[in-house]
Amino acid sequence: MKRKISERARGVPPSGIRKFFELVMGIEDVISLGVGEPDFVTPWHIREACMYSLEQGYTMYTSNYGILELRQQISKKLNTDYSLQYDPNDEILVTVGVSEGFDLALRALINPGEEVILHEPSYVSYKPCTIFTGGIPKIVNTDVEDEFKVLPEKIEKKITDKTKVLILNYPNNPTGAIMRKKNLEEIADVANNHDLIVISDEVYDKLTYNTKHVSFASLNGMKDRTVLLNGFSKSYAMTGLRIGYAACNKTIIEAMMKIHQYSMLCAPITGQMAAIEALKNGEDQVVEMRRQYNERRKLIVKRFNEMDLPCFESKGAFYAFPSISSCGVSSEEFAEKLLKKEKVAVVPGNVFGQSGEGFLRCSYSASLKDITEAMNRIEHFIEKQF
Repeated sequence: MKRKISERARGVPPSGIRKFFELVMGIEDVISLGVGEPDFVTPWHIREACMYSLEQGYTMYTSNYGILELRQQISKKLNTDYSLQYDPNDEILVTVGVSEGFDLALRALINPGEEVILHEPSYVSYKPCTIFTGGIPKIVNTDVEDEFKVLPEKIEKKITDKTKVLILNYPNNPTGAIMRKKNLEEIADVANNHDLIVISDEVYDKLTYNTKHVSFASLNGMKDRTVLLNGFSKSYAMTGLRIGYAACNKTIIEAMMKIHQYSMLCAPITGQMAAIEALKNGEDQVVEMRRQYNERRKLIVKRFNEMDLPCFESKGAFYAFPSISSCGVSSEEFAEKLLKKEKVAVVPGNVFGQSGEGFLRCSYSASLKDITEAMNRIEHFIEKQF
C-alpha cells in the first residue's frame, strides 16, 4: 500500500514534536515544557462572544475572505500597531490558523522546482510545506553567537535564479530570538535587489519583552512584496479556535483565497466572532499575559544558566533554548532520558533543523509553579547523570 502514497508525502517525516510527544502519552505526573500553547484559558469575554454567537444562530458559512467586520478590525490593528494600511475588502484573508495561511501563501506562489529560503532552527512545518508544493527548501543556519538572527550575507549566498520566496519568523519559534529594525532593513535590501517575495510569520508579535516588534511589511518598499501572517492563538490564548490571517497585496490574496475557497471554504464562524471581540476588547489581557510570561522567562533563563547549561536569553515568544552540548549526548537522547527519569517533557532542538542540535526547546507557557518544579527536576537529572 505504501507505493500508492505520493513520493512527496512518503519523503516527509512526521512532525518531530508530535513524534516525541507520543512518548509522553500514558506517563503520569509529567511536567510539560514542550507544548507551544498558552496555559491561560481564553479570556472570558472572548469565550462569551463564542457562546453568544451560537445562541444567536451564527452557524453558517462566511465569506471566503472572512467576516468583513473581522477584516476591518484586523486592518485597524495593523494600522494602529505598524502604520500599515490594508484594504479589508481584498487585501486581508482570514484563515484556519496561521498554519493554513502559510500553506496557502506557498501554494499560491511556488511552482515545482522553485526555491524557498528559510532559516533554521525554525518551526517544523516550513520545510515540509515547501516540499509539498514541489518547491526546493534552501536552509540558512543561524547561530547562538549571532543571537539566532538570520544574516543577510548568508541569505544572499543561497540565492540562485530559481529563488522566489524568503521565509522569516520573528519573534522566533523555537529560539525566542527577535530582529531589530536595522537587521530587517538589511534583509529588505536583499529581498528588493533579488525580487524576492517574503512570507513573514509574526504570530508572536505581541509577545516581545523590553522592545517593540517591527513588522517586516512596515519597512520601506516591503508592503507589496510581503505576505504578513498573524493570528490569535498565542497572544490571545485562542489556539483551539483556529483563527489566523494573511495581509498582502490583492493579487496574492486573491490567489490564496482561490485555494482556500476550494479546500477550507472559510474559517469557523464562532472563532471569527471571538476574534472580533479579542481585537475590540482584549488588549488588557494580552498585556497581563505578557507580564506573566516575562516573569517566567527570567526565572527559566536564570535557572538554566545556574546549572551551567548556557541559555540564550529569548526576547520574544515563550520559549527558552538552552544548550546541552556540554553533556556529551544528543538533544534527543537528553530529552528521552529526562522524560524517563524525571518526568519532564521538553523538545529536542534537532527537530527544528540540524542547527538546533545541542539545544532544547523549553516553553515557559507553563505556570511558575510547574516551571520551578521542572527546573528542580532537571537540576537533579544533571547532577545524577553528568
